[in-house]
Amino acid sequence: MSKITEICKIQVPLGGQQIELQQIDHAEGGMSLLRVRIRESRRFTIFDIDPATAAQWADAMQQWAQENK
Repeated sequence: MSKITEICKIQVPLGGQQIELQQIDHAEGGMSLLRVRIRESRRFTIFDIDPATAAQWADAMQQWAQENK
């Protein structure tokens, strides 16, 4: 059984998508992943990513946000 902890929910103002970030802790192996759920109307896109991938993604988003203030 996995433990799911909600980190945050973000409502995108343009387009109306909802982005949810959750921590998934797998009891069997002790591995933690970041779940990114993007909801568009009735459609969901879900990514479960490792810490290294999350860091790369966060760095790229932070750089883009700083350049486009």
